[in-house]
This record gives sequence, C-alpha cells and structure tokens, in this order.
Amino acid sequence: MVMRALAALLMSSAAAAAAAPTLDPMFADHAVIQRDAPIRVRGTAAPGEAVQVTLGGQSGRGKSDKAGHWVVAFAGMPAGGPYRIDVRGQGGTAGADDVMLGDVWLCSGQSNMEFPLRAALNGDGEVAGASDAQLRLMKVPRNRVMSPQASFPNDVTWKPATPDSAKDFSAACYFMARSLRQSHGVAIGAIDSTWGGTAIAAWMDEAAVRGIGGAADVDLIREYRADPEATVRHYGERWSGWWRERSGDDSGAEPWRASDRLQWRAFPKMTLWEQWGDPAFADFDGAIWARVRFSLSPEEAARGATLHLGAIDDFDRTFVNGEAVGQTLMYNKPRDYPLRPGLLKAGINEIVVYVLDTGGGGGFSGPADILKLSFADGGEKPIGQGWQYSVVPTRVGTPPLPPWGEYPGPTTLYGGMIAPLGTVRLKGVAWYQGEEDVGKPGYDARLAAMMKSWRGQFADPALPFVIVGLAGFGQPVSAPAPSNWAALINEQRLAVDCDPHAALVSAIDVGERADIHPHNKQEVGRRLALGAEALAYGSDKAPRTPKLLSSTRANNGIVVRFDQPLVIYGGATALGFELCGDVQESCRYATAHVQGSSILLDGDGRPATRVRYAWANYPIVNLYGPGRLPLPTFESPIGP
Repeated sequence: MVMRALAALLMSSAAAAAAAPTLDPMFADHAVIQRDAPIRVRGTAAPGEAVQVTLGGQSGRGKSDKAGHWVVAFAGMPAGGPYRIDVRGQGGTAGADDVMLGDVWLCSGQSNMEFPLRAALNGDGEVAGASDAQLRLMKVPRNRVMSPQASFPNDVTWKPATPDSAKDFSAACYFMARSLRQSHGVAIGAIDSTWGGTAIAAWMDEAAVRGIGGAADVDLIREYRADPEATVRHYGERWSGWWRERSGDDSGAEPWRASDRLQWRAFPKMTLWEQWGDPAFADFDGAIWARVRFSLSPEEAARGATLHLGAIDDFDRTFVNGEAVGQTLMYNKPRDYPLRPGLLKAGINEIVVYVLDTGGGGGFSGPADILKLSFADGGEKPIGQGWQYSVVPTRVGTPPLPPWGEYPGPTTLYGGMIAPLGTVRLKGVAWYQGEEDVGKPGYDARLAAMMKSWRGQFADPALPFVIVGLAGFGQPVSAPAPSNWAALINEQRLAVDCDPHAALVSAIDVGERADIHPHNKQEVGRRLALGAEALAYGSDKAPRTPKLLSSTRANNGIVVRFDQPLVIYGGATALGFELCGDVQESCRYATAHVQGSSILLDGDGRPATRVRYAWANYPIVNLYGPGRLPLPTFESPIGP
C-alpha cells in the first residue's frame, strides 16, 4: 500500500512538473520587446490551464488552448527597462529577467546576410569591440521543416552583444543594429534568421508560394507530410514525365533505360568538371548524363549492397539497371544509396546519373576511389573507372526539384525559421537575398508576395522592409552585354518602387570580382541603417537611395530624372549608362552628364526605346546620391 501511494505521489509530482508553464523563447531572459506597440506574451502550459502574467506593472490573464499554448495581451509600453516577466499557473511558475522595451529588427536572407562578423573586414577587431549590454542578439539555427512550427526550441536565446555572442552573428545585421543603437539610444534586438544558398520561395508561406504559381510544390509538400514514401514515388513519376515531355523520349527510351541512344565521351578524370581542363566545361552550368558499366559475379549480385558515389554538385538523380535508387540536392553531401535485393544482376550492370549544376563547381567531386559498391558482408566493388558523360541539351531546361531533403525547398525555411517568431511586433525587416534566384524571372512578384505574407504574420500591414540590392560579382565588361544579375537587381527595385513601406539600398559598388561574399559588411550595414532611418523612423534628414522617376526625350537626347540630387566621383561623366532598342544587340554605351537630380544622355542618332544603367554582373560605377549612396541598377522605358 505504501509503495502504491509513493508511486502515485511520484506520478503526481511528475505531472505537475510537466504541466509547469513556460515562456516562449522570444520572451526569455534578455529579450527585447518592441516599444510603443501591442504586446502579446506567449508560452505553454497544460491544456486548459489558466495563467497570470505580469510585465512592467501590467497584469493579465490567459488560458492555454488544447495544444497547450497561451497568449496574454498587454498595452504597448515606451522604451525602458529592465523588466521582469512572471508567469503563474496551477502547475508552477516561470519568469524572465532583464527584459527591455526597445526596437526589434529581423534580418533574413541568404549567405551575404548570414556572413558572420568574424569574417568581415577587420573581423578580429570588430569582434573584440562587440560589447553593448543594450544590443541584444538572437541567432536562429538553421531549420527546414515541412510544416510551420509554433515556436522555437528552448535553446534559441537572446544574448547581450559580447565578443562571443557576436562573432558568428550576421555582420550586416550587427553593423546596422549597432548604428541604430547609437542614433536612438534605446535597446535594440536584432534577430539573425539566415541560410546561405537559399531561394526566396523557401522563406515564403504556402499561400504566398501558391500566389506566385507554386501550387504544385505546395501540394507536393502537403502530400509528403501525410505519406513521405508515396510522395517520393510520385515525385519520381513527375520527374520521369518531365524528362519525356521535354526530351521527346518515349517510355522505355529514356537515358536510364536506353543509354546507348546517346553520344558518350570518357570522363577526363573523376573531379568537378571545371577541373577537367576542357574549355567547354570551364564555366559550364547545366546538366549531363553520366554512366558506368561493370560486371558482377553471381555471388556478388546476390549480396545486399549500397552504392557510394561521393558528393555530386549540385543535384543528382541516380538509376541502377533502369531503376531510380535516389536523388539528392546538396552540393557537398556524399551519395550513399541502398540497393534493393534483386536489383543487381550477374554479368553487366549499369549506373546512369543525371547531374545538374546550377552555378559554381559542377559534377562528381571524386576522387575515383570513393566510388564503389559496398556489400553487406564487408566486401567492396570499385566503380570509379570507366565513367562516361553526355551533355544534356539546354532546350530540355531545369527539372522539377524535390522540396524536401537536405536543400531547403519552398516554404521549408519559413516554417522553421520565420513562423516560430509568431506575432511579435517588429520595428522592421532587413532582407539580403537574391543570388540564388538569379536567372529566374519574376523576382519582383516573389519579393512582393513574401513581404505581404510576413506583414500578415506580424500583424503590421505597414511593416518596413529595407532590401539590399545585390553586390557586384564577376568580371567587368568592355561592351554592353546581357546580365541576369542586373535583371534581378532591377526586379528588386521594381518591387520596392511599388511598395510605400519598402526601401532599396544598393551594394553594387562594394562587390568583389572573384568572391560572391564581399567582406565590406560595414558599408552594407551603414546603408541598411540609413534606409531604416528614412523608412522606419521617418527621418527627413537621413540620406535616401535616389529613386528613378522617369526617362523622357529632350532635344537630341534623353533626360533621366531622380528624386535626389546626384554627384559624379572621379570624372566629368557618369559611367554605366546604355541606350537600347528592342534587342540586346542594339545596346551601346551613352555619354551621361549630371544636372542636379537629372542625367542628360547624349543622343547618337540611332533608335532608342529604353535606358539601362550598371547593366552588368560587375559594373564600374561613379554616380551617387546623398550620403554616398549609389544608384541601383535599372532599366527604364523611354517616354515621349
């Protein structure tokens, strides 16, 4: 009887402990809460449990829902603190100390926003000087998920800025936040939610992805949540159907079933193809088929086996004897695919791999000796020699890529890295992303959809967004040329021009020719802070990036008008202006003179329907507005 009573007491104590209320990490120790805005403190408790919460002299009550989540609302408060948050419920108490009311900024995007403080110019010195108890940093860990999460795990914390907390924090975000701390004298909370090499669709919710034409991906994600194995099979059918539709191959005549129909050449060596020494592959971004044939004895074929291909940059879909055995979208992840019993056969076997490279290095990373079959009994079969390749025609295009797996697909980062922020109020968002979307038209629509969806989540239809235009990257050109890089910056500009609560700051002049990650993040942070001052704080004294107003004909030339005065550095004329007709071949450089807030382009007697500026991957520019803010890349139709 005593033992049963003791067991019951222990169970009761465990239940009480489990039911103790908690505070969401957004409201934990050292948190910054947005001043002068409604406050919604949240946390968890046992389902149906009543909680009482106090903050800065205010007290409120709430009740947890069926999932155990509670929210207690408070009136907005001015900047100040430190305060304590106390939570009391039947199951126990929770609390947070050193909570400040100030301004909260969310910094998000891909690798140039993720770029850490320690790697910036004078990184060691900047890290050593990172000490400000009123600058609070939250680093959100990478997390891709197939459904939106309600909150972050408890190891996501607010930390005062110190060398240790700042060294791996976003450099651009840190420099922006540091500047705002100095100019406004209130606590600043900076949230770093970033992941390098990711497309904007990964940061959008399902409704936004549907709105930009991504319904098929959203449906695939929902199907995957319900039945992953069936969805992988359906994806394989979708992928094979894509190939047949684009290539014209009949069923059974695809390369993985009838490879002899293709023209094959031997791999020069088992490395990334940029290292082959073949000029055709020196800068090749596209797809190849790769194959190898090998012989197995009856005993080898009967064993269980795993196929090892090493890392493949970026995407592979791998077939063995005509059957798909795996696919991976991650440039540095080794491909290790288990093979079902009976797939291998005595005699000749064939592996066929579709390899897609979307930029940078491409192909098998090698070396040859890591490509092998490993058998269940410990034996191995080397397969690193004898590989051949056949280039996929460009007309086939880019295949559908799975939204699950190692590489973040549409909605997956929103669900794991933005949705858990809940409905916290923000002062604004700093967004630096776009490199992964280069070459994919329609970025202006995607950016507009993302901004709209985030404003909905954070319950602020006027939430400010400060957007960084891509930095220059690549080699300068001596004649007008097409540039997908420039086209994306222009689409960033178009999205901002249509949004009264967004601002663009250009980084075109801080780029590095051979490094997509420029180290001068101090200047990027300075420009972000200036954009924030004008947009989020309403300063009429803060310099703003000049905005294009119009391009019209005048006398024998063209007048391009802006809303800010302009200045040329290092010369009498502005570099980078082009006059163009309807086709690329008609574009030519134009002589440009500054006259106040206008640019006068000399006519040359040839037809012109549009003006382009800084239209190159790495343009040379010398035209700036107030505060040394460069003009962003643009293309503008010429009006009458």
